[in-house]
Amino acid sequence: MLGLTFMVEPTHIPEGILPGETPEEHVERLSRAKALSVARARPGAAVLGGDTVVVVDGDILGKPTGPEDAEAMLLRLAGRSHTVASGLALALPSGEVRSGVATTEVVFRSFRPEIARAYVQTGEPLDKAGGYGIQGPGAALVSEIRGDYYTVVGLPIPLLMTLLEECGWEYAFGSLRVAKP
Repeated sequence: MLGLTFMVEPTHIPEGILPGETPEEHVERLSRAKALSVARARPGAAVLGGDTVVVVDGDILGKPTGPEDAEAMLLRLAGRSHTVASGLALALPSGEVRSGVATTEVVFRSFRPEIARAYVQTGEPLDKAGGYGIQGPGAALVSEIRGDYYTVVGLPIPLLMTLLEECGWEYAFGSLRVAKP
């Protein structure tokens, strides 16, 4: 969408929650770990790592373990609001890492268990934090968002622009360039 050339390289970082870890600390830690893992394998590259969770009643909802878990997550979110926290970390060839977290509030409409079940059968919820993707058919479950849509998708663009600027780069609508002092 931004016109930047990139490669996707999955990592195998364990995504467990550490005792006492807040949702914001959790996604920032995982984002940094993912970025550093790929940066070690790709010396000289700038690497962006990210992680997203859904938070409801203080509980962190990551990716569902299966269809039943996805359905339970969706029914827990039905008719109420929750927070989506997305972390980003930018690992530079110099070894420096810049990171941050963005949050957005999402409100789900009320829906019956049959709706949750039908959505789970599409397969979309199975690899998404909180069991839904706002950028696909899961959008039908959402009644309102308060904040940045791209944070819910998992790539908070305003945070990305801030991290790039902190590193001395600016987005030039299709490319990156060194910012003028």
